[in-house]
Amino acid sequence: MPTLAGGCQITGLLAPDRPIDWLGEGGLGGIVILQVLNLYPIMFLNVSAAMASVDPALREAAQNLGAGGWRLFRTITLPLILPGYFAGAIIVFIWAFTDLGTPLIFGFSRLVPVQIFDAVNDLNTNPMGYALVVFVLALTVLLFLVSKQFLARKRYEMVARGPTAGGEVQASVRQSALIWLFMAGLILVALLPHLMVIVESFSERWFFSLAPTEWTARHFSELFHRGLTGSSIRNSLFYSSLSALLDLALGVVIAWLLTRRRIPFAGLLDALAMLPLALPGIVLAFGYVAGFDFNISWLNPRNNPTLLLIISYSVRRLPYLVRSAYAGFQQSSVTLEEASANLGASPFRTLRKITLPLMTANLIAGTIITFSFAMLEVSDGLILAMKENYFPITKMIYQLMGRIDPDAPSVACALGVLGMVILAGSLLLAGKILGKKMGQLFRA
Repeated sequence: MPTLAGGCQITGLLAPDRPIDWLGEGGLGGIVILQVLNLYPIMFLNVSAAMASVDPALREAAQNLGAGGWRLFRTITLPLILPGYFAGAIIVFIWAFTDLGTPLIFGFSRLVPVQIFDAVNDLNTNPMGYALVVFVLALTVLLFLVSKQFLARKRYEMVARGPTAGGEVQASVRQSALIWLFMAGLILVALLPHLMVIVESFSERWFFSLAPTEWTARHFSELFHRGLTGSSIRNSLFYSSLSALLDLALGVVIAWLLTRRRIPFAGLLDALAMLPLALPGIVLAFGYVAGFDFNISWLNPRNNPTLLLIISYSVRRLPYLVRSAYAGFQQSSVTLEEASANLGASPFRTLRKITLPLMTANLIAGTIITFSFAMLEVSDGLILAMKENYFPITKMIYQLMGRIDPDAPSVACALGVLGMVILAGSLLLAGKILGKKMGQLFRA
């Protein structure tokens, strides 16, 4: 697939021997750009949630004393949203620091996750993989401890929380135009890689031209007729379905304990349930390989990674189900459960007949989100799936991108389009069910 610089050379805008290096030295610039475009929604959700919790009366008091503009933001708003900012920033940093799929596609090996991935094949002879995993874990713990210590120096609670709508300021026409211009540019840059994947998946011939000269849809038919690509789709559906069902059961139980029972160390249970949001997937997958690399075929990922893939998918996506079920329990009236108990129903029967039907929408939306993100999980699939007949979609895309077959990249892009359709459809369906509350699933 030609680059934008190649198109400029064709049109005479660039010299053939001096193309633009859009991706930075070795691809590092492209990796950074993609990480920013991929992870900024996490920061947006956390910061917007923190801003929604700021009492507008504090801003109004500061304005009455003469503060405004940058000074108002710097002295009032920014200090009050620091907890939400640091919560999102830590997750974004850890996620970007341990992302494996992006540098592998770019062929950039001078990163910690790629070094851990390469060390999986020689665990018994090279201890470097263990050292890097310990380093990542230590860095994760250190970041949380530092942020906690930093935030503990100041007090962020507010006496009262007024209606957040009172803190909104109407943008001027010029400001609105600049905001929409910026957002249009951001969305265009964010969607450009998706657009190029779609175009490549339909291209039959694309060589030194701005657009494909021949188009075809056969790459999509090959997804189900090629043995390995078809099996990767079936594998991902199987792994993701079982992990989503497991998360559904665990999420309901954990949320029920947190909202309907007074148990010791409830805060610790809540923190442990949300910990996988910050737990690097590559560390979890490497630990499974190192811990179960022995002669029990159904546990050894080198023989059959099915069980470990289902468990790892479940662990990584459990927070979404916990948060969704937690919100459902909070929105369900305890009075109905008490009435059921007074009529002699057991707690389990009350849960099954009264509470769960009332929170069906939350559970369906959380399960859909869990399933779709498990379908596109990268680190676990790349490390744990070592035989082609067990490859999930993400591992098959990586394998196809490295093959000499001229159709392989187009088939890989077709697989990517299938993944985008599944994820987009899942998010739209979950958003239709939950509405504005869907953002709660992604807040740290």
